[in-house]
Amino acid sequence: MFLASVVLYVLAHSSQEPTSAGDNLSELLIFVSFLAFPIVGALIASRHPKNPVGWICLAIGLFWMEILLGESIPGSGPYPVTIAALTQSLWIPPVGLLGIYLILLFPDGKLPSRRWRPLAWLSGVVMVLASLVITFGPGPLEGHPGVRNPLGLEALGHPWVATAVFIVLLLLPLSMVASALSLVLRYRRSKGEEREQIKWIAFAASVVVIVYLIAMVGSLFFPLGWGGAGTPLWLGLLQQAALVSFTAVPIAVGFAVLKYRLYDIDIVINRTLVYGTLTITLVTLYFGGIVVLQRIFVTLTGQQSTLAVVASTLAIAALSVPLRRRVQGFVDRRFYRRKYDARKTLQAFSAKLRDETDLEALNNDLVGVVRETMQPAHVSLWLRPATAPKGNHPD
Repeated sequence: MFLASVVLYVLAHSSQEPTSAGDNLSELLIFVSFLAFPIVGALIASRHPKNPVGWICLAIGLFWMEILLGESIPGSGPYPVTIAALTQSLWIPPVGLLGIYLILLFPDGKLPSRRWRPLAWLSGVVMVLASLVITFGPGPLEGHPGVRNPLGLEALGHPWVATAVFIVLLLLPLSMVASALSLVLRYRRSKGEEREQIKWIAFAASVVVIVYLIAMVGSLFFPLGWGGAGTPLWLGLLQQAALVSFTAVPIAVGFAVLKYRLYDIDIVINRTLVYGTLTITLVTLYFGGIVVLQRIFVTLTGQQSTLAVVASTLAIAALSVPLRRRVQGFVDRRFYRRKYDARKTLQAFSAKLRDETDLEALNNDLVGVVRETMQPAHVSLWLRPATAPKGNHPD
């Protein structure tokens, strides 16, 4: 289905007015990014066939490929209109499977408890009803100006039906919020590997939410539609990044369920916090410095100067390393306090180890450091004698 979508996409664009290679490449990149769902789903399902998480990823990939295939059909006439009517609600199953069931059943494929069964059943009913109402709802067909939905039933056009549709569609995001709450509760009760697995999907979901919120806020200032004509380049790239960001979810699920480099998530989160904060700070300082310096030059000389850009660049180059250290220290103290304190304890012990000559004092210090950093249930220190007793050999 993906290959057929690409072929139809190329055929459709070859018969239209030529567009820039960058636009075609960006659209194809979005096509390719959604392949992460079926690929990861196939890897998980082949290794853990009893875990529904892999099959959910495969189903999500199947629906996305159907959407891409429907949007790639070229030409005009009744056939594309019918396809558009049939596929206009196909976004609901993948969104519901991704935002509800994947989170609700992650990572072992089981509900957190029996109390969550009503949510699972309710979500399924909501998804089915929403899909049917959108498919057979009367009214204009999106993407086809002046064309009404050929599958629309006029009986669904009453006001009370519109109210019921609104309530049904509202239940979908509420079910997503409830499933996210189940993941939070599961995280609080988890430990060991399961906690690291939940960190992976929580991190990926946070990336998607943040990027999408930024794109939506930008769209409010330029209400030209998602990717509409006249959209600024930076906003168009941000909107495409929001779509591609969904790829982070199946990748994180693959790392978590397959337990490949599972414990690297702490490093990923740490680096993301550090370099994300550092990038935002440096960009703000850079453009803020340019604006301030340009105002100073205009005030003094009456014209702008390229020295503002040069000075801001040099300042950012000088601040990058010390600022990164400060940001790293702040992140470690705020979010990794336990590891930060342990590292400080080890550094202090290393400094004392260079100067201390009393072996008994070092023994006590070493036991204290192990207790403070590793927090074992029990610790004892055994020392081999400097010289072995007569008739025995040292180990």
